[in-house]
Amino acid sequence: MKKAVPYIIGAVVSIIVGALGIFLLCPAINVHDPLLWILTAVILFVFIFVSRLARGIKDFGRVTVSQRTGSKGRKKTYSKFNFGVKYYIAPIAILALTFVIGICGSTLFNATSYAEILTVKESDFEKDLSESVGTDSIALMDTASAQMLGDREIGALSDVVSQFNVSYDYIQIDFKGKPVKVSPLEYAGYFKWLGNKDNGVKGYVTVDPVSMSATFEDSEGMKYVPSAFFMEDAYRHIWLQYPTLMFNNLHFEIDENGKPYYVASIAEKTIGLFGGETVSGCIVLDPVTGETMKYDLKDIPRWIDVVFSGDLICQQYNWYGMYQNGYMNSIFGKKDCKQVTTYYTSDEEDISEDETPVSDFGYVSKDGDIWIYTGITSVNGDSSNIGFLLANERTGESFYYTVAGADEKSAMSAAEGEVQEKGYQASFPSLINIDGNPTYIMVLKDSGGLVKLYAAVNVEQYNLVTTAATQAECIAKYKELLGIEETDKPDDKTEEVTVKISSIKYIDIDGNTYIYLIDDKENIYKAKASSHENMLLLGEGDTVNLTLSGSKIVSCEKM
Repeated sequence: MKKAVPYIIGAVVSIIVGALGIFLLCPAINVHDPLLWILTAVILFVFIFVSRLARGIKDFGRVTVSQRTGSKGRKKTYSKFNFGVKYYIAPIAILALTFVIGICGSTLFNATSYAEILTVKESDFEKDLSESVGTDSIALMDTASAQMLGDREIGALSDVVSQFNVSYDYIQIDFKGKPVKVSPLEYAGYFKWLGNKDNGVKGYVTVDPVSMSATFEDSEGMKYVPSAFFMEDAYRHIWLQYPTLMFNNLHFEIDENGKPYYVASIAEKTIGLFGGETVSGCIVLDPVTGETMKYDLKDIPRWIDVVFSGDLICQQYNWYGMYQNGYMNSIFGKKDCKQVTTYYTSDEEDISEDETPVSDFGYVSKDGDIWIYTGITSVNGDSSNIGFLLANERTGESFYYTVAGADEKSAMSAAEGEVQEKGYQASFPSLINIDGNPTYIMVLKDSGGLVKLYAAVNVEQYNLVTTAATQAECIAKYKELLGIEETDKPDDKTEEVTVKISSIKYIDIDGNTYIYLIDDKENIYKAKASSHENMLLLGEGDTVNLTLSGSKIVSCEKM
């Protein structure tokens, strides 16, 4: 029995350490989770270490050293702690195996499999991003600006700000057909949770990225939230319901009625044990009642907007773009290798050699979903895009558009240069379609983070830039710069006239041909040639019947 005591002590201590580690880290009880392997190795290490330590220093590793002292030749005994590395072979082997499995499932040995995770379809830019996707669907506000507006809104509510903070995890969603950023309140520390946990968190903030306004929305008390502790922690609560599932991207959303939920993406490893991450569904948590619901990817409700995070989509596209021709090609030849737009978190002059650029993207609200947009560039590091990626954050559906032009950073610099005397900084742009012209649109902020101007930059010719105080004014100025007629369609103010043509002029404006008709009374009428090709057959002396909106030709019929 005495011989079993050290092992009993080791087992008790390792169980305590293991239970604590499992409770705090919440690993999935799933062989695809590397955290489970690491935690298993740590628990086994603790068991061996404590068991051997409990056997006493003498049995653990005591040696005798003889040394003659004086004439009697007495011996002195010294203790030396022996780590006994051979006893730790099992946990070391588990860690080594974890590392080997990770390497075997990496892009080095599975490049083609990684390239096939994301399905990318080529599509038509003008068709998918029609002008019907108007400026109300453009989400230009970055997280920093949303945080500032949200904090200002909550700061005016003294009873709220004293107990809660606004989470910095602002999520872009589609709410009733328009883009909205949402962020829940959270407990301002352990003692605030202790004093308010019976009532829960009562509210969240919505920020309209178009009107640049924030609103506090009251709600039922949300008890199961990420800022809570112990069994009310939202992540731990979901883990207890689904201990074998791997999930991440836990974030806040609201349904079309404004009811709050937390959504977590179910992660699936498709290559080896640890590699090739994708999403197979989601878990929805009602933070008020604690009820959860699991959905497969095909069954996810339309009100849920973010299942595939933008970062995951960008990573998957980089696998697709880099490894189509194998791993070695991505290192040496780099033939046809491409990636999403990237940036450095440090200022350009402070970039270190070992700093890795991260992906960046904008948002478009389309068809009731949130789509991320990002430029695609070659890996050669030039300042141009070869195309664009548009991906649905709910379904993962991804489309590629071949549109060459300046990359986002160049467009941002062009917009900043337009008002360089003011020192404004541009936000990451979104992509819109203006009469078939791919166009970057963005906001310009002052040093305090306040939005001062909007800017539109032509993708193919980024020296074509307009700025204005509102989105609508900015777009109108941009169309005027490109020579785009905004009233080619009949309206209530049209009139019909019959005139005799005395002269015809064809004028090219930024690549668009315009027809100018001069009648025998020296009145001038104009139209875009691509919209009125029949007018190309007209000649001097012809009599025509014109439908006009001001001086602009809506329709033309030869008499």
